[in-house]
Amino acid sequence: DTCFIAHCYPYTFTDLKDDLEHLSLTRPRDILRRDVLCETRAGNSCFIMTVTDESVPLTQKKFVFITARVHPGETNASYMMRGLLDFITSDDMAAQKLRKLLVFKIVPMLNPDGVIIGNY
Repeated sequence: DTCFIAHCYPYTFTDLKDDLEHLSLTRPRDILRRDVLCETRAGNSCFIMTVTDESVPLTQKKFVFITARVHPGETNASYMMRGLLDFITSDDMAAQKLRKLLVFKIVPMLNPDGVIIGNY
């Protein structure tokens, strides 16, 4: 028998890619954009998401930068990020208002190499 023990429930780089792909397929392109911010030293993609209402000029908006997984072992941050992305890309009236007022620049996993190799 094998017993696994974890500080928090795991959230892998593959989980992130699956979540971002799901969002990209289910949310309108005019509110959500996925780009690669950079390639890591190990050659993995570090994604950046842009969430905003493109019908409102950028000059009328403030920018909000949000990052998660600077420390790769803090998996709870990825679940918070998943919830945030789900909410701010939803049809909820508050989310729509936020997208009209703000541009969200989100790096959901700032240290994918550390996550992949299991660093804390």
